[in-house]
Amino acid sequence: MEKEIDFCLEYLRELSKRFTTKDEAIAEIINLNSILALPRNIEHFMSDIHGQADAFCHIMNNASGGIRYRIKQIFDGELSESEQDKLATLIYYPEEKMKLELENISDKYSWYETNILRIIEVAKKISSRYTRSKVRKTYKSSLSYTIDELLNNKVEQENKDEYYKMIIASVINLGSAKDLIKALCTLIKQLAVNEFHIIGDIYDRGPEPHKIMDMLGENPNVDIQWGNHDILWMGASLGNDLSVAGVITNSVKYNNLDILENAYGINLRPLANFAENTYKNALVWRPRKTTEDDYIENYDIRQVAKIHKAISIIMYKLEGQFALNHPEYKMGHRRLLDKIDYENESINIDGKVYHLEDIDFPTIDRNDPYKLTSEEEKIIKDLVISFMNSEALKRHIDLFFTKGSMYKIENNNLMYHALVPLNENGTLKEVSFVEGNLKGKELFDYLDNRVRYLYYNKGKNSKDELDLMWYLWTGPDSPFFGKDKMTNMERVLIKDKSSHKEKRNYYYSYQEDSSIIENIMRDFGITDTKNAHIINGHIPVEKINGENPLKANSKLIVIDGGFSKAYQKTTGIAGYTLISGSTGMRIVAHEPFTSLKDAIINNTDINSTIEIKESVRNRITIADIDKGRELKREIFFLKLLIHAYETGIIKENNEYKYIKFEK
Repeated sequence: MEKEIDFCLEYLRELSKRFTTKDEAIAEIINLNSILALPRNIEHFMSDIHGQADAFCHIMNNASGGIRYRIKQIFDGELSESEQDKLATLIYYPEEKMKLELENISDKYSWYETNILRIIEVAKKISSRYTRSKVRKTYKSSLSYTIDELLNNKVEQENKDEYYKMIIASVINLGSAKDLIKALCTLIKQLAVNEFHIIGDIYDRGPEPHKIMDMLGENPNVDIQWGNHDILWMGASLGNDLSVAGVITNSVKYNNLDILENAYGINLRPLANFAENTYKNALVWRPRKTTEDDYIENYDIRQVAKIHKAISIIMYKLEGQFALNHPEYKMGHRRLLDKIDYENESINIDGKVYHLEDIDFPTIDRNDPYKLTSEEEKIIKDLVISFMNSEALKRHIDLFFTKGSMYKIENNNLMYHALVPLNENGTLKEVSFVEGNLKGKELFDYLDNRVRYLYYNKGKNSKDELDLMWYLWTGPDSPFFGKDKMTNMERVLIKDKSSHKEKRNYYYSYQEDSSIIENIMRDFGITDTKNAHIINGHIPVEKINGENPLKANSKLIVIDGGFSKAYQKTTGIAGYTLISGSTGMRIVAHEPFTSLKDAIINNTDINSTIEIKESVRNRITIADIDKGRELKREIFFLKLLIHAYETGIIKENNEYKYIKFEK
């Protein structure tokens, strides 16, 4: 008890440095109590963005349709639909839209005045759910005073009508109208969504993951839960040779090598030269969505296919070594090169013989098939160095550690990318390769710590330690993967699709079982399972086939809706956003994005429709969420501080007594 009292006094003494008098503490309690009564913050959840930067940028700008909805609320009946669309585009892309609009307008003063007044109304509406102090902190502009005046008063207010008109007139006449519009639009977009939760898989498939990472780095309100594709890139950045091979393989499959060369400065020329000199034919290795005619007619496609073949053979060899060196990972099934029958152009997998579409593998020693040639060794070694030394890649991977983790729990929502491994009977599966046979939350915490250790020990890790990253990408009990194997080689070389099958973990058999989902919640420390959710992505929701993203009586929400164009035929949509606000939760389904040019010129938006809405009877306030609990705790200690001031235990203006408590 004495230690607890001493700790409390020490905390109060520190608090007294911030609130040096009783009156200051009272004023802060009044402020915090008023904040508790405000509507709760808006959270957006998105997953599996997979490099589709154009659509992601637009959805970030339009707040998943939220800004357009507010414009309609304010101006319906006053502005036509096309005028509302134009205003929305101006808010999403102020610089580009202003340049386009002003080219054809003679009366620029009237245009500025009209649009500033309209944007101010939108900003007022969206900022009304926040304290004036928070709004002030959001806009960082030389026009901060002007913005504050315009947001917190009505232009037609008695006695100030001319005052506010003069503010706007001065801004325009002094040439600051563009700056004011851009600052107001930025404010609207930042306040429209208070928090972004990215539930994994920013990389692979689409052409611009680096642009997404730049956007996330600039947004102060983002957190990331690592996805399996992110883990692969993290492993490559840390120096895991298999992860490097995997990243290049994925990039070449989707003809996205520009990401590596132009965005991250990875030198692929030695690999390209080796591939060109080593392999005569690589037809089956051509990128997806290209034809045989493309391969025959286009030198670049042929070169890319040969690069794919060269790096894949290196990867298969390394994977065989990995499986032999790590029996604890139980991945011996990926040792396939010694199963090839070259004379019959076939391979024996699990007792079944399959025909191979290509057996031109001059670098494979049939007596020692997993040994790299000296040239292959040099190529992969140099590529590892190139990945580790890429400053641009390092900057982006750093975000996964400063803003990311394996999982996050906030406001009774448990977020992770893929799955919690389960046994056949639905119980949490113990993973044997880690010390103590860990499962559930303990497994997640262990792996989070191990990955962070590798990150902070970069350049000093052993190959065995780094091999964990490959296991997390493709291991049978990895919480990132969720299948018994990844059939990379089979999908390229075998037409018989029975060889492509990958058995999913039992987690996916229990997605509709609320008792199993609640058990996972409890293991992660969530006691109020009635009002809790698990939110994950990883497996695309096939809306086109009637699949529902809400599972297990809405306790599990799967939000992979196919942001990447590669998945949109499977899902039937172009991504989901889960939105949690003061009136409950809703899932918004997005239609495909046309282009940035089309959006700016023709005011086209991503049409978003509310798929499912989960409403609450009473509006949720700050007092009802995690932030409210923090504020209530602060209020409790402020009241103790006031008592300490009143009783003389601590004197005002940072003077205090040391009280000796008797046992």
